[in-house]
Amino acid sequence: MSQIIAKNFNLYYNNFHALKDINVTINEHMITAMIGPSGCGKSSFLRAINRINDTIEGVTTTGQINVLGQDIYNKKVNINALRRNVGMVFQRPNPFPISIYENVAFGLRVNRILTKKNMIDIIVEKSLRDVLLWKDLKDKLKKSALNLTLEQQQRLCIARVLAVEPHIILLDESCSSLDPVAVQRIEELMLKLKDQYTIVMVTHNMQQAARISHDTIFMLSGNLVEFNTTKNIFSKPIKRETQDYISGKYG
Repeated sequence: MSQIIAKNFNLYYNNFHALKDINVTINEHMITAMIGPSGCGKSSFLRAINRINDTIEGVTTTGQINVLGQDIYNKKVNINALRRNVGMVFQRPNPFPISIYENVAFGLRVNRILTKKNMIDIIVEKSLRDVLLWKDLKDKLKKSALNLTLEQQQRLCIARVLAVEPHIILLDESCSSLDPVAVQRIEELMLKLKDQYTIVMVTHNMQQAARISHDTIFMLSGNLVEFNTTKNIFSKPIKRETQDYISGKYG
């Protein structure tokens, strides 16, 4: 089933044409990787899927992105509801300077999804269990999230997203600040979560894309050059530009 469909989607930063006629269909319960050199439009497209780009002055768009059957650039779209359905985890962990518990509960309280503490307790525990943190942190929930390791902070940020029960998780180079052991653990977590969520990830690590994604998008200069199964992208790409990139000729 399709969860994200872009149709002739363009994005501009003032006069700069950052995304050019993007057409792609991303299916549910898969990990889709986006690869390409720096500045090619990967993060711009990722952020367009939950309209985080709206916070940047001078951004305009044309075309459509449909998420869960809804054109998210329609003026009637509820942006807060969209961002609950499409959660984002950023490049560096960004826990709030509050307790571990309140980090996970933050979206529940702000969006008034739950107000009763016993119900929030259940969701906090479930979310921390889902990211494999509950065992280590269950007795430290009142401590500051800033005291956690970088890996734990990133897992906590994922738990904060999961708490509001999204359908889609966007990962913007979410492993780039972690050491190799932590990267492996986060990748194992992503493989576990894909059975429940649709995951779209931007990565500069082509080995990571090859290891954990089912489909891969290759972007270059704001264009979506090729979209195929990850196996085909890396073993028999159709476009010369894709072959040049994965063989290390540029990027």
